Amino acid sequence: MAPPSPRVVVKVDLKKKPWQQTQPLHNRWHPDIPSVAEVKIGEVFRVEMVDWTGGAVKDDGSAEDIKNIDLSTVHYLSGPIKVVDEDGVAAKPGDLLAVEICNLGPLPGDEWGFTGSFDRENGGGFLTDHFPCATKAIWYFEGIYAYSPQIPGVRFPGLTHPGIIGTAPSTELLRIWNERERNLEESDHKSLTLCEVVHQRPLANLPTTKGCLLGHIEKGTQEWERIALEAARTIPGRENGGNCDIKNLSRGSKIYLPVFVEGANLSTGDMHFSQGDGEISFCGAIEMSGFLELKCVIIRNGMKEYLTPMGPTTLHVNPIFEIGPVEPRFSEWLVFEGISVDESGRQHYLDATVAYKRAVLNAIDYLFKFGYSKEQAYLLLSCCPCEGRISGIVDSPNAVATLAIPTAIFDQDIRPKTQKVPVGPRIVRKPDVLKSTYDGNLLITKNPSSSS
Repeated sequence: MAPPSPRVVVKVDLKKKPWQQTQPLHNRWHPDIPSVAEVKIGEVFRVEMVDWTGGAVKDDGSAEDIKNIDLSTVHYLSGPIKVVDEDGVAAKPGDLLAVEICNLGPLPGDEWGFTGSFDRENGGGFLTDHFPCATKAIWYFEGIYAYSPQIPGVRFPGLTHPGIIGTAPSTELLRIWNERERNLEESDHKSLTLCEVVHQRPLANLPTTKGCLLGHIEKGTQEWERIALEAARTIPGRENGGNCDIKNLSRGSKIYLPVFVEGANLSTGDMHFSQGDGEISFCGAIEMSGFLELKCVIIRNGMKEYLTPMGPTTLHVNPIFEIGPVEPRFSEWLVFEGISVDESGRQHYLDATVAYKRAVLNAIDYLFKFGYSKEQAYLLLSCCPCEGRISGIVDSPNAVATLAIPTAIFDQDIRPKTQKVPVGPRIVRKPDVLKSTYDGNLLITKNPSSSS
C-alpha cells in the first residue's frame, strides 16, 4: 500500500500577517517558546512558511519596501516542532536529530521571489560601502527555472533550499550566545581590522523586544517580556544550525542537528529558490514563501558520539550536513580570483573575507563590460548558482578566494575573446534593478583605478 500523503503540521495563510496565523510563527530562538506541533520519527510531514520578511516585500515597481524594512522582525520561522520516537519518548539533550529533506518548493499560487540589497544604514550587505542604495529585483518561476525582468538576459535552474533550519538552544547555550555577541557589539569596532574593509553594521544583533514574535507566548505578559529580552535573533548561524544559508541543502539532503532541549523543538524558514555562495547582498537569495516535506530520526546520545566540541563547553558544537543528489548540472564556468589585498592596495594577512570581497568585485566589474549595471551584477551573483571557494589559506600573506559563475545562465558568450573582433558600442541592458535613494553621508568606496 502506498504511504499516505505528508501530514501538514504547520500551515500558513499568505493573506494573513505572521502574527495572525492560526499556528503562530516566531522570529527568535529561545528554549521556552512552546512547540506548535509534534511529529514521530519516520513520519513524512509538511511544513509551510512565509518568506523571511513575512510578506513585507512586494512584487511591485519600487525598492522602497527594501529601504524602509523593519529588520527587527526577521526571520519569521515555522515551528517549533517537537520530535518523539515510536514510543512517544521525546528527543533529549545530547541526542542528534537527523532531518531529511524529502521534498520542497514554492507554495502554489505564489511562484515568485525577490532579491535585494539593503540601504547602508538599515542592514547593508557585504559590499554596502560600494552599493549604499537599497535595490530590488523580482524573479518569476517557470518550473525549475527563474528569470527577472530587472536582470534581462539571464535564466537559470534553482537549487531550492531552506536558509534556516535548527533546534532550540538550551538556557545555558542561549546565555553563551548573548554574552559573546554582546561583548562583540559593545567592543570598539575600530580595533577590529576587518571592520575597515567590511562595513556592514551592527557587528551583532542583540536581543530586543522590538519586532519580537514568540509563538504561543502572549505579548504583554511578564513571561513575554522576560523571554523577549533574552531570546536570540535569527540573523546568524550558530551551534544549533540556524541561518546557515547552505545553497546545496536541497532534496535528498540530511541535516544532523544537535539537540539541546527536550523534544528538539525544530524550526525552519527563510526559503530560497536559488542562492549564490555567500548570499552577498544580505537580502541576497531569491527569497520566497514555500514548503518543506521532512522526515526525522533521533540518534540517541549522538552528540557525544559524532560531534566534537570546539570550545570551553560540550555545547560548542556544530551540525553536520549531508548534501543530496539533486542539483543543476553546469559544465563550463568562469572563475574570478581574489587575494587578501583591499581596494586601497593595503596588504592583509591571510584574510579570506578580504579575498572573497575582491573576487566578487572582480566579477562585478567584469560583467559590467557585457552590458550589466553593477547593481544588476551584484544582485545576480548573490542569487544565481555561483560557487565560492577558499582556494588557499596557508600561503602567507595572501588567502586566495574564488567565485565561479556558470556561463550557461547567460544568453550571450561572456568569455574573453581569444581572437580580435571588431569593437562596437557597449550593449546596455534595460531595464535595471529597482533602486532607491541613499540619503546618508557615509563615504562610498571606489576603485582608484576604475573609470566607471
